[in-house]
Amino acid sequence: MAPARVLIVDDQQPFRLAAKDVVESMEDFTVVGEAVSGEAAIAEAWSRRPDLILMDVNLPGIDGIEATRRILAQSPGIVVVLLSTYEPARYAARIEASGAAAYVHKDDFGPDRLAQIWSDVTTS
Repeated sequence: MAPARVLIVDDQQPFRLAAKDVVESMEDFTVVGEAVSGEAAIAEAWSRRPDLILMDVNLPGIDGIEATRRILAQSPGIVVVLLSTYEPARYAARIEASGAAAYVHKDDFGPDRLAQIWSDVTTS
């Protein structure tokens, strides 16, 4: 089976690099691109056709929640995981309405959490 193709979206380069390290440390995942804004995420999702998008909630321009909603309206087969340093209660209703598969606090993001989310969405 081919590795899951991952797009990383975050306006902070240190987190993009950390997320890339996490993804590349995992056998069944490969990074296919990066974006720094909601608009760029939409364009990259369209052109690169990732299986999974790791999307920051707070982005310049269109935020990650709205970008998720727009991406999934056009490509419902993509799995989007929203990430933020904020507690999920702050965005709960918007996150649920966006169609994202999961929300992960950035402090909790790592290979085990990513593997668990991917397993949950691919076996359901």
